[in-house]
Amino acid sequence: MRWLSRFLVTIAAVSGVSVAVAQAYHPFDTSRLKGPRSGLKNQLLVLGSTHLSGMPAMFRPEQLGPVLDKLAAWRPQAIAIEAVSGSQCDFMRHYPDRYKDSVESYCWDPVPAAKATGLDVPAATAAWNQLLATWPAAPLSTDRRRLAALFLAGGESASALVQWLRLPENERHAGEGLDTALVARLERLRTRNDESLLIAAALAARLGLERVYAMDDHTADAPVADEKGYEAVISKAWDNAAMAKRKSRDAALTARLGQPGAMLAMYRDLNRADQAKLIFTSDFGAALEEPSADRLGRGYVGYWETRNLRMASNIRDMFAMQPGIRGLIVVGASHKPYLERYLDQMHDMTVIDAENVLR
Repeated sequence: MRWLSRFLVTIAAVSGVSVAVAQAYHPFDTSRLKGPRSGLKNQLLVLGSTHLSGMPAMFRPEQLGPVLDKLAAWRPQAIAIEAVSGSQCDFMRHYPDRYKDSVESYCWDPVPAAKATGLDVPAATAAWNQLLATWPAAPLSTDRRRLAALFLAGGESASALVQWLRLPENERHAGEGLDTALVARLERLRTRNDESLLIAAALAARLGLERVYAMDDHTADAPVADEKGYEAVISKAWDNAAMAKRKSRDAALTARLGQPGAMLAMYRDLNRADQAKLIFTSDFGAALEEPSADRLGRGYVGYWETRNLRMASNIRDMFAMQPGIRGLIVVGASHKPYLERYLDQMHDMTVIDAENVLR
């Protein structure tokens, strides 16, 4: 049998494959080496949310009160949201062939704010960063109106709302770069059904924070040659028992909206541990296995993972700028398991169980 041994060694040398084929390669596991050994840890709480824009007419923002109370008790020191930053929107506007639809879907056009302040997105972004760097311990209402105007000019609407909500009601008026059109926009944002506004911005104002962090990313977006064909393939993959179970759970929770504590019950359900596997099986796992000739489902999953990786990097950057904080992420529930897993790989990150926080 010596010839067989020599043959295996030769094949291994040519192919670069170890003779010990039974031993699987395991990449270095960064998640097992947490630090630092001293000092406060970075604590990450990912709140999986329904998209409130799709809630039925019976929904009222005040129904979120118990959810906000639970989150406030955890005392986050920074809050990130599923929104595209003003700077990324500005970047995407320079590439309309690829991002025209994405800009229309996810980016507010800051032209009215540019007219009111005289600043484009890069200039406004530099201005609000500089202003926050020298922010007084007891800012005046004029300071807050000025910062709100700069946030709007920089395309950061949710952060502008945080400043608006921190103003006394009698100080919510035009001035310091806010004209009547921008005031009207802030008032509309205050009541819009959007978890980035009704939960994240409202909570930030309640806790005395000055802004929220837009961490969404749509640079992986690209036009699809055959949109109808693509939608048909993905919709067929989604037609499965797990998706039916998700829809049934959502419908049952939505039907309880008229009852006390209904929204808290919904958020508890969305953040249960068993949701992660259900999300995968109903959506991305099904798409991964769909049999179309072009394997469109694999392209969809690739886009999804790329987007979540870039979102995770934005979140990690938020923690890098202020180590040792408790950071809350308010994001669509399907993103939650991916963001938690990706960020748990980071050395300086401790993932908190949202289900426990919401109890």
